[in-house]
Amino acid sequence: MKNKLSDKDKKDWQNFLDSSEKLQSKDLDQINNDLISERSIDLHGYTLEEANKKISEFLKNCYLNKVKKINVITGKGMRSKNLEDPYQSKDLSILKYSVPEYIKNNNELMDKIIKIDFESVNSPSKGNFDIFLKTIK
Repeated sequence: MKNKLSDKDKKDWQNFLDSSEKLQSKDLDQINNDLISERSIDLHGYTLEEANKKISEFLKNCYLNKVKKINVITGKGMRSKNLEDPYQSKDLSILKYSVPEYIKNNNELMDKIIKIDFESVNSPSKGNFDIFLKTIK
């Protein structure tokens, strides 16, 4: 069975192509007039300093945009060269452990957070963890 486009369909399509009307992003999820309810950030390959700066900016932005949950991907640290260096802390030189500690020790960030999923942080089988954000009043 062949489906032919009608002249009206062709005209509607051409009008759409010629218009400057923007389509709504599918990334925006309208739930109870809130914008995106969950976002992710991947910190693979960042240095500790870069990762801390990036997560700080990302978390503040998510809070202002009413995001409720952030999934932070850090990796497990299995390939970290820091494991071989006896002069570096195994726990604090790997993003999986250092990023949540950085957040926990930053009062400005913690004021925006309900909970950090430390169970996932401490799990050897996980390379990510969730942060649950408070709602702006």
